[in-house]
Amino acid sequence: MTDPGEPTGSTRRMPTVEPGDDGRTPAPDTPADAREPVPTLEQGDGRAGRFWSARRVPAALLALVLLGAAGLLLYDIAAVRADHPAMQWRRSLADGLAEQRLDDTPVLIGAGVAAAIGLWLILLALTPGLRDLLPMRRDRADIRAGLDRTAAALVLRDRAVEVSGVQSVRVRMGRRKAKVRALSHFRELGDVRTDLDAALENAVRELGLARPPALSVQVHRPAKKG
Repeated sequence: MTDPGEPTGSTRRMPTVEPGDDGRTPAPDTPADAREPVPTLEQGDGRAGRFWSARRVPAALLALVLLGAAGLLLYDIAAVRADHPAMQWRRSLADGLAEQRLDDTPVLIGAGVAAAIGLWLILLALTPGLRDLLPMRRDRADIRAGLDRTAAALVLRDRAVEVSGVQSVRVRMGRRKAKVRALSHFRELGDVRTDLDAALENAVRELGLARPPALSVQVHRPAKKG
């Protein structure tokens, strides 16, 4: 459209922006790095605790048992309040408890089972669980990582079979110790053991675990056939 105040056939000049020295339009002033800095741990010690298990199955089973027992007892109490006789199981239980001696064998067995279940539940509540998950070093405050013990054992085995003279390797990976059993079909056992120690120590460092396991390495000759 044309402005009524301008002569017919003329065009309006659009606003322009003066280019910079390099011929490009200058960008708005922004900081060089607008992202938030990555949160890191103080002093970079990399400490990490074990992962805690949710314990969903034991908690669900205990909740169902308590819910059923509480519901049955409340129903019986409400029935008695409504002038109905108590259930047979509650009358039998009350009579049995009144006549049973505390030092009888069934009472002692029941008390032992109840105490064992209680101790087991307390142990589950106080221990982390997830023993197969090894915590890795933490270099950032917002990231936690773990490594499965089977995967760590496979890494150590693969590194061990690369050593010259090693025929086969078995690795048992624990939370505090990694036991390596190797069979060597040639080279001196001492030389194979030295190279194997160096390769496995380097592999353990590269795993990045918060608590690197101690190595227990044994090298043997394969059994002679016949």
